[in-house]
Amino acid sequence: MGKMKRKLDEIEYESMKLTRDEEKIIEQAFKQKDWNEIKSHDSWVIFRVMSEFVNGFDRLARMGPCVSIFGSARTRPGEKYYDVAEEIAADLVKEGYGVITGGGPGIMEAGNKGASRENGVSVGLNIKLPHEQSHNPFIDPEKLIDFDYFFVRKVMFVRYSQGFIVLPGGFGTLDELFEALTLIQTKKIGRFPIVLVGREYWQGLVDWLKSRVYEMHGNIDEEDFDLFHIVDESREAVEIIDEFYTKYLLTPNF
Repeated sequence: MGKMKRKLDEIEYESMKLTRDEEKIIEQAFKQKDWNEIKSHDSWVIFRVMSEFVNGFDRLARMGPCVSIFGSARTRPGEKYYDVAEEIAADLVKEGYGVITGGGPGIMEAGNKGASRENGVSVGLNIKLPHEQSHNPFIDPEKLIDFDYFFVRKVMFVRYSQGFIVLPGGFGTLDELFEALTLIQTKKIGRFPIVLVGREYWQGLVDWLKSRVYEMHGNIDEEDFDLFHIVDESREAVEIIDEFYTKYLLTPNF
């Protein structure tokens, strides 16, 4: 039995097809370090994290009310949701909001482009990645902030956004969406509007949440479905944000 398990583990490992760079990361993680190495490395990490928080807080506190737009970096100009994101951003600026994105290509670029087109506040919270993301050209130069750490960047999105507008995207988009829903559900932050754009994209996920997560397993409550909206039109998304803030003063979320 033990031999069979080991064999299955080997097959599963081989199917992962790790690149040499990925193997090096794993090897480095398991490399034996003495206490001085660990202490020195971790101390410098603390200072780097602190510097990103201080820089982010200092610069974003001066931006004014903003809405974050999320979606796939793979969406190309001319595609449906690229155009929708651009229109949403432009409409947000007309209503007096700035736009925050992850600073990269695709939906993020469209959001910054729409804000820039209307001469609005166009913020990019760019993440440094080894081979992928560089910032798009539609971010106000003084409002481009680069991050090494995803978790610091996520704090900035939540703290300085007065709403999330989420267009079709992958793991990163889903991560931001469920992070915000979790923080609101657990009352760690004040409630703010979350709008999913594209019913044909999001409805399957919502149906699964209802049928499996809620009805079959009871892992969320019925009222949790009130934490977000699904729309198809750009104007609908902006109206939900605007209606919410006719009742509330615009402030950071915690």
